Amino acid sequence: MTVFVYQTFEVKQNKFKEAIDNLREIQKFRNETYNQHVEILTPVSGEDHTYAILTTYEGLAEMELQSKKMFDDEEYLKLIGDFFLENIVQGSMYTQIYRTINTKKEK
Repeated sequence: MTVFVYQTFEVKQNKFKEAIDNLREIQKFRNETYNQHVEILTPVSGEDHTYAILTTYEGLAEMELQSKKMFDDEEYLKLIGDFFLENIVQGSMYTQIYRTINTKKEK
């Protein structure tokens, strides 16, 4: 079953450009290095400085394996460390995990 990781966070208003640049670096790194499908979502309605990252995995096992690889990678840790410490409001990160429902087979 496909798994979607949906993470929302609030960007500091005075760090908007830096946050977007850093998000693009994280997206590019994860897409190219780990062959992930990472999307950056911008608000159309709601709070203007709340952004999201949507990552798609083939299943929970792949999500766990990818997470382990990323958190063992010093380059990735620096990218996300800079992002969390400098560009988002502390405590604003909220992560949700969803999975698809299998289609019902006809009898």
